[in-house]
Amino acid sequence: MRIDERIAAGAEPSFSFEFFPPRTDEGERNLGRALAELSRLAPTFVSVTYGAGGSTTEKRKTVDIVAHLKRDYGMEAMAHFTCVGATTDDLREMLDTMRDAGIVNVLALRGDPPRGQTEWAATEGGLRYSRELIELIRDEYAFSIGAAAFPEVHVHATDAESDLRYLREKVDAGARFLITQLFFENQAYYDFVARAHDIGIDVPIVPGIMPITDIGQIKRITGMCGAKIPVGLLRELELRSDQPGSVTDLGVAFATLQCADLLANGAPGIHFYTLNRSPATRAILSALRLMAPWRHIVPA
Repeated sequence: MRIDERIAAGAEPSFSFEFFPPRTDEGERNLGRALAELSRLAPTFVSVTYGAGGSTTEKRKTVDIVAHLKRDYGMEAMAHFTCVGATTDDLREMLDTMRDAGIVNVLALRGDPPRGQTEWAATEGGLRYSRELIELIRDEYAFSIGAAAFPEVHVHATDAESDLRYLREKVDAGARFLITQLFFENQAYYDFVARAHDIGIDVPIVPGIMPITDIGQIKRITGMCGAKIPVGLLRELELRSDQPGSVTDLGVAFATLQCADLLANGAPGIHFYTLNRSPATRAILSALRLMAPWRHIVPA
């Protein structure tokens, strides 16, 4: 079923999980454990990131995992899809493969430069922007198309206004739902959604949340994507730097409160960046379903 339809039809907000293709045997085991635990929570959908290295083998692994999730776990699964390292013919070939595997949902992204490269460059005969990728998919395939949104502005954007205008172009091109980059200040999301609505963006904007379980890891991730860790939260995390379990406890508590506030203020759901681990996400979602904060939505 199309994700845009699942979001619209759900009796509760959309809850979804993001996974990535593992590169080691231990990674395979971690993913297997996470899938076994999180599939029991009946997510609205799950997604799988797309070959960060840009190789055909890595890209194919994404398709294989998505097909596996649909076939063996009964979950609606979405493949991430980028322009990296591909001509338009290559893109069509991979889209054909996805379609033939029974995949009906795609998250269309420009993608980051392949490993070892610092600057983005379009492949000769390929596409430069995610908007172009969305147009290609819209014109030639029947996928439900999602796109990325950036409450704190894309790290390569000139400014917030141009970033938002480009988001409108992606929606006009055919994106039917949006998933945000991770953030920790809910006001950034609320302000972003308000500005998006003001320029005519009317598709669901699902907030992306990453529970903090490791200080070094979250510093690396936010350093790459430009997301900001609030000063107070960072201070409390660093006070616990020699107690990994306490870091996880704080991260889970913070994310639970963050998600509850988002849902009470009308967010259409939560997309969890799981990092192929289940305990934190499982605890947060279980608590949210017990609290059901969406039943007490704050009036606009």
